Amino acid sequence: MPELTYAPIQAKWAKELAAIERAAFPTAGIEDLLIEEDIVVLCDTFPEGGFVALDGDTPVGMGVGIFIDFDFDDPHHSLDDLVGEHSCGNHRADADWYYGVTIAVDPAYRRLGIGHQLYLLRKEVVRRFGKKGIVAGGVIPGYKDHIDDLSPDEYVEQVRAGHLYDPTLSFQIENGFEAVCAIPDYMNDPAVGNNAVLIVWRNPDLAAG
Repeated sequence: MPELTYAPIQAKWAKELAAIERAAFPTAGIEDLLIEEDIVVLCDTFPEGGFVALDGDTPVGMGVGIFIDFDFDDPHHSLDDLVGEHSCGNHRADADWYYGVTIAVDPAYRRLGIGHQLYLLRKEVVRRFGKKGIVAGGVIPGYKDHIDDLSPDEYVEQVRAGHLYDPTLSFQIENGFEAVCAIPDYMNDPAVGNNAVLIVWRNPDLAAG
């Protein structure tokens, strides 16, 4: 069992972290994944929003995000449009929500609790800054096996009800997220018809949000 530690994101790990995301999301288009330059800019823009999982001195996972305002009356969005240039161009310090840009774990280090710990660190950021919660477009890798017989929203409902298991969405629900609805044309991922799911975690420190 590796001795895992967690640290604030730093630009010195940009190359390794970009490679981890490509390995974690092999069916996604490169244009929707973080490249080295994006991570460097993100570290300059909002380093408090990013965390790295380390095995010794080696990065094995990351979670990054920015603060944005989100319109729940019009939830359909693409990843690029929402986050802006370098995946952080639309960051606003006074915005209400933490938007989860990505959580990516080296495939060799899955099932070691890294994703869970990265979600806890994100929740700490939300509480520290007094934001309403976390919102993100979650990938639904399991949908590729049901794409011919279920619509994206039907698939999300089946996972939400516990009738189907999705490696990512089921994990997010277990970590306190609400699966709101499918998001069409979220990112280039033909394996799942370019679909994702809107997930939300609301800050329990706030009476309403």
